[in-house]
Amino acid sequence: MSQATGNLSPLIGHYVSREPFDPYEIEALTPEQERYYMASQWTLMWFKLKRHRIAVISGAVLAALYFSILISEFLAPYDLHTRNTGFIYAPPQGIHLFHEGRFVGPFVYGYNYRLNMENLRREYTPNPAKVEPIRFLCRGDSYEYAGLFESDLHFICPAEGGTLFLLGTDRLGRDMLSRIIYGTRISLTVGLFGITISFFLGIVLGGLSGYYGGWVDTIIQRLIEVIRSFPELPLWMALSAALPVTWNPILIYFGITVILGLIDWTGLARAVRSKLLALREEDFATAAVLMGASPRRVIGRHLLPSFMSHLIASATLSIPSMILGETALSFLGLGLRPPLTSWGVLLNEAQNINVVALYPWLMLPVAPVIIIVLAFNFFGDGLRDAADPYH
Repeated sequence: MSQATGNLSPLIGHYVSREPFDPYEIEALTPEQERYYMASQWTLMWFKLKRHRIAVISGAVLAALYFSILISEFLAPYDLHTRNTGFIYAPPQGIHLFHEGRFVGPFVYGYNYRLNMENLRREYTPNPAKVEPIRFLCRGDSYEYAGLFESDLHFICPAEGGTLFLLGTDRLGRDMLSRIIYGTRISLTVGLFGITISFFLGIVLGGLSGYYGGWVDTIIQRLIEVIRSFPELPLWMALSAALPVTWNPILIYFGITVILGLIDWTGLARAVRSKLLALREEDFATAAVLMGASPRRVIGRHLLPSFMSHLIASATLSIPSMILGETALSFLGLGLRPPLTSWGVLLNEAQNINVVALYPWLMLPVAPVIIIVLAFNFFGDGLRDAADPYH
């Protein structure tokens, strides 16, 4: 073996650098490498989230919907309570660009109306002689914006003396598109306020349960088991029915958000507990305790930030369940009530199967519910993958 090695050694060159060795010299990093290696945890999450295209698209949809609640009055063609008594149960009007082979721009055809005396049904047909151009950035129904000032500026309006019912009208002749836009404000903010309450309770009670353990953990876990043993929807219905009927709509709104938050915190509390049980034995937590840090500081300053990204991902997955809860309660007549308008309140008017069969556009408020739930689920999945250090 040694002879074979000796025969091969002249064939294999051994390179030795003759340059002086500098132990402080390191290989220069490219700007991209430096940006990656020096990035914080949140920056790394953003890098990973950007690669999840469906999550990015869903986040953009959510951002657009939540921005729209700030300018609902401007976006809606009509005021929330404007009634067009001559167009009760009018079907949606289609948008056209060309009329008789000539480009006109976005417009709708007016209605021809007659009452069918055989089935007592209102019948509307498009009238090609009534070309009604759609106006943009125009003057329409007046409104009071956030109680600060009055205005009548709208993004889109019907033609002078015309109509613009892109999603049809309801039994009182109110524009469905405008009511869905106004209902977005209530339905989306219910989820935000509800998750705020749920987040607070879940972190506080779950943190106490996971950090202290013992009898504190036992009491909190038994409370969670009691709450989770009740079917969710019947419990929502029972608590909502307990709200006094004499309350004004604003109190009812806040009562519903509190109910949703008080029921939905249990899953988040269990997640916080399981994380704290594992992290409280880590060296950095032990070092903080030995240095005299209080339990409140150890939990809030050292333990919770270690998995805050997971909490945010969990919160985005909990919001759609609260939106669905409010929609279900309002649909059953136990949630929000007029004059407040939400997607569930709008769907409450479509309970009669005969009405749905004759006027199917009354079911259109279910479309934004589906969109917002899917967007939150896709966005939450992307956040969860981005927050996972082992993914």
